[in-house]
Amino acid sequence: MKQFKAFFAIVVMMIASQVTMAQTTVKGVLMDETLGEAEPFATIRVFKSGKTDKPVAMFLTKEDGQFSQEVKGKGKFDIVFSSIGKEDLKLNVVLGQENPLDLGTLYIKENATMLKGVEIVAQKPLVKMEVDKMSYNVAEDEDAKSNTVLDMLRKVPMVTVDGQDNISVNGSSSFKVYVDGMPNVMFSSNPSMVFKSMPATAVKSIEVLTNPGAKYDAEGAAGVLNIIMNKQNPQAAQSLNGYNGTLRASVGTKQLGASLFLNGQQGKLSYSANVMTSYNKPGETTTETEQIQDNGASQILTSTNDVKTPFTMGTLNLGYQIDEMSALNLTAQVNSMTMKSEGTSLTTLTSGLTPITSYSSTTDMKNSRTSFNGSLDYQRFFNKEHTQSLALTYQLNYSPATTDMTNNFGTTSDYIDLTDRNSENHDKTLNHTFQLDYTMPLGVGQTLSLGGKLQLHNASSDSKYYLKGIYDPTSSSDYEYKNSILAGYGEYAGNWNKFGLKAGLRYEYTWQDVEYHLGNGEDFKKNYGSLVPTASLQYTLGMGSNIGLTYNMRISRPGISYLNPYVDKTNPIAISYGNPELDVEKNHNISLVYNAFTSKLMVNLNLHHNFVDNAISQYSFYDSDNLLNTTYGNVVQRHQTGLSGYVNYLLTKDTRIFFNGSLNYLDLRSDVLDQQNSGWTASAMIGLQQTLPWDLKLSAFAITSTKSYTLQDL
Repeated sequence: MKQFKAFFAIVVMMIASQVTMAQTTVKGVLMDETLGEAEPFATIRVFKSGKTDKPVAMFLTKEDGQFSQEVKGKGKFDIVFSSIGKEDLKLNVVLGQENPLDLGTLYIKENATMLKGVEIVAQKPLVKMEVDKMSYNVAEDEDAKSNTVLDMLRKVPMVTVDGQDNISVNGSSSFKVYVDGMPNVMFSSNPSMVFKSMPATAVKSIEVLTNPGAKYDAEGAAGVLNIIMNKQNPQAAQSLNGYNGTLRASVGTKQLGASLFLNGQQGKLSYSANVMTSYNKPGETTTETEQIQDNGASQILTSTNDVKTPFTMGTLNLGYQIDEMSALNLTAQVNSMTMKSEGTSLTTLTSGLTPITSYSSTTDMKNSRTSFNGSLDYQRFFNKEHTQSLALTYQLNYSPATTDMTNNFGTTSDYIDLTDRNSENHDKTLNHTFQLDYTMPLGVGQTLSLGGKLQLHNASSDSKYYLKGIYDPTSSSDYEYKNSILAGYGEYAGNWNKFGLKAGLRYEYTWQDVEYHLGNGEDFKKNYGSLVPTASLQYTLGMGSNIGLTYNMRISRPGISYLNPYVDKTNPIAISYGNPELDVEKNHNISLVYNAFTSKLMVNLNLHHNFVDNAISQYSFYDSDNLLNTTYGNVVQRHQTGLSGYVNYLLTKDTRIFFNGSLNYLDLRSDVLDQQNSGWTASAMIGLQQTLPWDLKLSAFAITSTKSYTLQDL
């Protein structure tokens, strides 16, 4: 009897242990139903069915709305999702039957009763930091209703737009623009012009990838701007059928412009069209440069130029939602730009303090460029959570260009050849790009991305050179340039409670081939491979704050103008030519990032260091004939350490102030040229947003920056 009781007790204990130890991983994604965005830091409580007095488990959603938590127990349970200003979302589930229990994508509604008659001062954070990127919520910014995308870029952390509308990312003008995660031909030539023509209401958010993952091209030192278009939440009940548009005109002392933006949807078909034109006349500019030889001889050049630039662009985008799991997009664009420059120059040659000769010249230049761009992409999802997908993309670019230049001297010299000369240059480029991207989940909070890309670049250049109107074949050239790049990548991303990790590896192999039909250049070929690693690590310090560490390597390939050995003799006292022996420039970047967000305050601090030991630089020297030679070489070591910061503070319910700035120390040196230069650079933007009576909006900001440094700027 005692043995039976003992055995029965053991069995009971085993059953109880199994019941106690039974646990299920509950996971999913919580979204804001109205905005179609992730609902961060929402409270999730798990109750035994019908018992709401004490939860058996309680946890929060992450910044991206995802959640994953182990819950002990078996049977029926109630799960309640709560968030400020939202209606509680309640689900009835059964635990213990499947593990993990994937709830998929859930949508939480605004609480209209709670919000009625209540003045809400707190706002959603405009800036969000993820493990590999930073995003600015354009749709939540009141200024988006009346501004362009270029205006909004001035507020985005790590992005600077100067007084001439030149854009830089992390202090560099070397960046690429993507739309909805895909490369877009719309921004291939002049992104500033395009951003200036687009209303900010067409954009949902702007992502800044200062540490682009392995999915993105290895070239481009600064990073990627990813523009997320403002598309309606597919779960919303209201119909999208219809259209809307925006017509804008601008007049300034140096610019005239007009733009038209239309978009709409009919059933499964969505469309948008953008037409803009501008006329820029920056005004007359004067520059003075001096070149000094080792023997004390010098060349002083003073030049004055007047530039005019008309620009026209038209873009059409069509999107077709095949079904809930697949979509097709088509983009076509035409750009046309003509730049005219008229200038005069005075050149003085000296030997020590003694003038040898001086002469003046007039220069007329006209550059006309037209580009035709198109892209077609197909995206397919394989599960309802949209975590497993395949994307196929094809891009086409054709760009012919013509440049005419005339130099008239109107005088003669016993020292140099001052024969009037002019040149005609006809360029053509044709690019084909094929890309495949595949993403698959590996487990809870883990994904693997694989892909490949093939770029086929073909270019031709026909340059004719004339002396006093007579064709000079010895100074003319005609060549073809082929540049092909085959790339493959793999990238892993994972999230574990407070930790987030993304690491990837990309390999690119390049074929370059230049063939001369006419001219003093020599045919040459270059083949080389580049292995490019990236890594990002993020740790959540608490609700609304995190810290991250990133590393990436970016490359910069020398273009044909840098490689082309053709000798340009348009200047009677100077020649210029490329260097076919140039190597790929490799740039290493390390960043420590801190973010803190509350309902009123947003802070982003980025401490970074980047360096390149074989930077490509243009340099000059005098030859034995006293001709100034200008060419290119991997001759510069460039190291930069800096701190950038972004602060946005809601002072009152009607007043918001913000700051975006950076401070950098730059060190440039070249053992080959025996030169060194270093110094501090800084930029800052301070802004104010004020809501006035009758819901009028006032925005004001001030921008300032110090000079930049070059190796020869001593």
